[in-house]
Amino acid sequence: MSSLKTPLVEMRDISISFGGIHAVDHASADLYQGEVVALLGHNGAGKSTFIKILSGAYKRDGGKIFVNGQEATINNPRDAKGYGIETIYQTLALADNVDTAANLYLGRELRTAWGTLDDVAMEAEARKVMGRLNPRFQRFKEPVKALSGGQRQSVAIARAILFNARILIMDEPTAALGPQETAQVGELIKQLKADGIGIFLISHDIHDVFDLADRVTVMKNGQVVGTAHVNDVTKDEVLGMIILGKCPPGAIPGPGASNS
Repeated sequence: MSSLKTPLVEMRDISISFGGIHAVDHASADLYQGEVVALLGHNGAGKSTFIKILSGAYKRDGGKIFVNGQEATINNPRDAKGYGIETIYQTLALADNVDTAANLYLGRELRTAWGTLDDVAMEAEARKVMGRLNPRFQRFKEPVKALSGGQRQSVAIARAILFNARILIMDEPTAALGPQETAQVGELIKQLKADGIGIFLISHDIHDVFDLADRVTVMKNGQVVGTAHVNDVTKDEVLGMIILGKCPPGAIPGPGASNS
């Protein structure tokens, strides 16, 4: 990515402690328009905590966040949404017993001039956004519990982009999916990239990451080991970063890189 471009998001020197333990220790990462940056690391490496600071779920102890080059004040999820940051958690947080349109507008329902729910307008918008994202999707009238994992994932993504998300955080989006549905989510991610949306992807699946991400940032013990373009490192080198904290020549080392 060209250094002349302003990142969509820049997280600089972010720190947070819980009970005296540094969960995230002076961690930095950035994300550009139409880019996927994968955050990797063992459980407890700090990647989820780091990203929850961006989503407003946790309040940082130190460091700064910039959105489009301007310093951002993010103290809660509502603040984050105000900056166009949406999070899609592994659990998806969908209302199982209602249909796609009702899920897209949950808590932000459209109403007619008479104050009743405008189901027609909501379904029309749902069809528009789903058509852009997943043209084969047709099951608009069914409760989302009847949908497959990949289709549910597209409903969750559609809900995020319907309200103009520019920055998406995807937490283990393919963890519970089979190969076919994983491929479907991969297609969704490519579509979002083409629309200029930036994505932070938290994943355990290194193969997934090499298929979907432009860059990887590896964390260990709350610190960033390093960041690299996927073309500049091998899967084995990334595993070395995750397990040993060893930064390969093709990566830019962070404060957590071991010197061995």
